Amino acid sequence: MSGHSKWHNIQAKKGKADAQRGKVFTKIGKEIAVAAKDGSNPDTNAKLRDVVAKAKANNMPLDTITRAIKKGAGELEGVNYEEIVYEGYGPAGVAVIVDVLTDNKNRSASNVRYIFDRNGGNLGANGCVSFMFQRKGQIIIEKKDGLDEDEVMMAALDAGAEDFNPEEEAFEITTAMEDFSVVREALETAGYEFASAELTMIPDTYTELNLEDAEKVQSLIDKLEDDDDVQDVYSNAQFPDEFEG
Repeated sequence: MSGHSKWHNIQAKKGKADAQRGKVFTKIGKEIAVAAKDGSNPDTNAKLRDVVAKAKANNMPLDTITRAIKKGAGELEGVNYEEIVYEGYGPAGVAVIVDVLTDNKNRSASNVRYIFDRNGGNLGANGCVSFMFQRKGQIIIEKKDGLDEDEVMMAALDAGAEDFNPEEEAFEITTAMEDFSVVREALETAGYEFASAELTMIPDTYTELNLEDAEKVQSLIDKLEDDDDVQDVYSNAQFPDEFEG
């Protein structure tokens, strides 16, 4: 994929994320609370362990992580969130998947539909675009002085990674969904720090965009991500190399 790699997306959002750090923590905290319903011990709850790793990669304070776990486990008063996935099409026919965690399904459905309608998209039925994506683990390691590409690649592949892609400023590691935890933990044990480590939806094919359509698609994605109930937005958009985001 040319244009916007995962690393590019991380960099493009960094300033925004720094300005909205509390919002980022709130969204991850909801993920932790949902995962902790199946057990509050990360050692025996792989899903919780992975989300906690994501929280740490985003520099989420330990006490905030602990509080979210206790809320999910029922040790502290919390909110009961429902997981919902919306699918649809954005400008230029781009496929879009929206992951939501909400305590009010009607509100979320209304908001997501409104954002699609007002930004050149169409909300579709479940399954209308998800068949175009695969659930994968994705780990991003920023290139820093002292990191040897061959060593990182061998560590990732030896741990069970499916693919290793050296970007200009980062290493992008892809795993099968069921192997994500093992690979992440092996690299973490080896001392590697992650810019990102999470399960994601990777498209089988991409829709190439011109600059005008890229602006429209990015606007749709930004507005969806700004919604408090939206956790993640995935698309098969291939942005032009010159697009700044």
